[in-house]
Amino acid sequence: MTPQRENTVSRDDHVIVLFGATGDLARRMLLPGLFHLAKAGLLPARYRIIGSARSALTDDEFRQYAKDAVAEYGLAEPTGEAWREFANSLSFAAAQPTQPQPLLDVVAAAEKALGGQPRRLYHLAVPPVAFAPTIGMLADTDLARNARIIIEKPFGTDLASAHALNETIHATFDESQVFRIDHFLGKESVANILALRFANGLFEPIWNRDHISHIQIDVPETIGIEGRAGFFEQTGTFRDMIVTHLFQVLGLVAMEPPTSLAAKQLRDETTKVFEAMPPLNVTHVVRGQYRGYRDEPGVDAGSQTETFIAARVEVDNWRWSGVPFYLRTGKSLGQKRRMITLGLKQPPMRMFALDLGTGQAAPSNQLAIDFDDPGWIAARFLAKEPGAAMRLGEATMSFRYADSFCSQHALAGYERLILDAMLGDQSLFTRADGIERLWQVSARLLDNPPPVEPYTRGSWGPESIHRLISPHHWYLPDTP
Repeated sequence: MTPQRENTVSRDDHVIVLFGATGDLARRMLLPGLFHLAKAGLLPARYRIIGSARSALTDDEFRQYAKDAVAEYGLAEPTGEAWREFANSLSFAAAQPTQPQPLLDVVAAAEKALGGQPRRLYHLAVPPVAFAPTIGMLADTDLARNARIIIEKPFGTDLASAHALNETIHATFDESQVFRIDHFLGKESVANILALRFANGLFEPIWNRDHISHIQIDVPETIGIEGRAGFFEQTGTFRDMIVTHLFQVLGLVAMEPPTSLAAKQLRDETTKVFEAMPPLNVTHVVRGQYRGYRDEPGVDAGSQTETFIAARVEVDNWRWSGVPFYLRTGKSLGQKRRMITLGLKQPPMRMFALDLGTGQAAPSNQLAIDFDDPGWIAARFLAKEPGAAMRLGEATMSFRYADSFCSQHALAGYERLILDAMLGDQSLFTRADGIERLWQVSARLLDNPPPVEPYTRGSWGPESIHRLISPHHWYLPDTP
């Protein structure tokens, strides 16, 4: 990851193939994101985008499909010369592992139109069961030559399946060609965690167990399972969110200072964090299920699939020994938020009364980071209230990215990560050994999960989450 990522354009000519091009992810994220990159001048001067799926579309039908997707979900309107140029780059090829010829023909035509030796980029926006057949097809047809590949989550469902998936990938692609994508890590505000930590003498010296009492990573969602019972019953919230997203954010929060911002150094340090995580203690995990989940179409009447998870995680190294990390995420909760909260320890001597007039003890100082783009950072502290008495009140200093920087050219998570994949920058992508280690850490919980506890839609989860975090308190919903 270079300091000038926003101004970096992929210079290599590219043929980009979107497998699953008619699916929900492509419609909501990938096609709008690619057009935004094109309009911002961040795609190479010469490129072609090929949509691929089992069902056949003509090129014109795919262009109209892409236009509708951009109009509905994109940041930029599909109009003018920018859209005409982008639309002209689009073509479509139906492809199945046993019938690859249509795709071969369209890729060959695209490369002939570009001339030279354009680089190939494949994005597997397909269900996990299609990963291995698709990769096998790329290997058998020589389409893997001079290529990089983006793999969508989930990266397995346990250690054995993750290891098998990595073996399948590595039979065709070297690890340097593989980009396991987590759109959380592409968020501008997540990348800014690195700047907050390592560019500021104000924060770097206190980022350790001597000053921090606990850390929360909290990603509640208001939506339910959105008709995805078939997927969700096989996956659950832990596999869907904790391993793929929240553990990755934990890695950035807890990592040691890298020797540089290059991909190898960054990923080495996050992997060291994962190595320092002991196996999850099942007694430090709360699994919840919102009332009414079992009434969803396709859900088993006795389902024990969790729609909510809260866990206490340890990082057993010199910097973080004894500091608990509390992770919480779930469906049908009170708000949709993306929060990291660092609780700071109390001063060793108290010269002020703890009672702020509320009958409750004063809260600890906190540094709160909202990483739901554009995001904000707030420091909560105590200050003297005006008047004759030495009476303390809560105060907040806040910084909001939207108020401080021009966000006109900001990139969404998928846009940033697609651009990084084209540039070959793996800084914000998960490495094979890192993901396997996380499944290893999770094995005890997966093998012997505690029963799910019910919670009400619109709440913050089962009541036992307060015992889990005691003597501390959840930052959400008590936000400034």
